[in-house]
Order: sequence, then C-alpha cells, then structure tokens
Amino acid sequence: MTKYAEQILRRISESESHMTAEQIFLELKKTEPKVVQATVYNNLNALCQKGLIRKLSMEGSPDRYDKIQKHDHLVCQRCGALSDINFQDLTQDLESQLGEGILSYDLKVFYLCPACRKK
Repeated sequence: MTKYAEQILRRISESESHMTAEQIFLELKKTEPKVVQATVYNNLNALCQKGLIRKLSMEGSPDRYDKIQKHDHLVCQRCGALSDINFQDLTQDLESQLGEGILSYDLKVFYLCPACRKK
C-alpha cells in the first residue's frame, strides 16, 4: 500500500464524518503539499476495490467515503446531512425473504434532520 493510501485510509477510519474526495485531498495536502487530486481519487478507488473503505453515493451530492465497519446511515432529505446509525443487522431477515444468501446491503434512511424540522 502506498504512503498516500495509508494516510487516506487512516483519515477515513478515524473520521466521524463522511468526507468527500475534495475534503480528503485538502486534509492530506496539509501534511503532503505535493499530493495531487488524481492521486487521491486513484487511491480512493483502489481502497474501495480492496474493500478497505466504502463509497457512499447519493443523487445530487458528491460521493463520500466511509469506514467499512457495519453501520447504516440517516440522510436528511432537505440539507443532505449524513450521519451514522446502528440498526439491528438485517442480513438473516433479508436472506430468509430472498431464499438465498446476500453479499452485503447498504441501508440509507431518509428523514428530516432536527435543524431542518425546525425551519
């Protein structure tokens, strides 16, 4: 693994937010001034392909990157805020309903966050 990939993986693993490639690039640039955006994108793609991080895609928003640890997401329908939530693992229920095994699932629950509800 390249030094940039290691640093990107560490930043994502330690982050409580769901950073975009641009945010990761700007963070990495603070300690690695010679890094370029293409390097960040290439390393993000490689880390995703290796199953070390996951990419969160939502229509109308840039992709965000997250740790691989099992958890689900709350997405504000109005402002796009994204936060983690831990529901009971649904794998067995889904497999039972489908009648076959699944590889994984990605649950996004859309709602209005407290700030948007106040508006």
